Amino acid sequence: MADELSTTFAALADPTRRAILTRLGDGEATVSELAQPFAMSLPAISKHLSVLERAGLISKTPDAQRRRCRLEATPLQDATTWLELYREHWERRLDDLGDYLATMSTPSTQGTTQEKP
Repeated sequence: MADELSTTFAALADPTRRAILTRLGDGEATVSELAQPFAMSLPAISKHLSVLERAGLISKTPDAQRRRCRLEATPLQDATTWLELYREHWERRLDDLGDYLATMSTPSTQGTTQEKP
């Protein structure tokens, strides 16, 4: 799973590829439809799509003379599961830190004597 996660995160590291995935979240699209919003050549978009396909984030299916791309959820779910483990860990640690800091800011009554009127 670690190698698959590395491949997923490497694919997600590029903003163009993330934008492509966002677009595919709305539904299938052809390569030319995916290329429209970007100021780059069709071969450059195809390279991005190849990276996403190798990572398992998208799949391509032939549709007459075009290839339709579809978002594949499993690698994103795996990445989310992995990230969730760390989110829970750091949430607990930050809660512990918050508790510790709260005890530091509370005035201590130990070692003080109270005077009687």
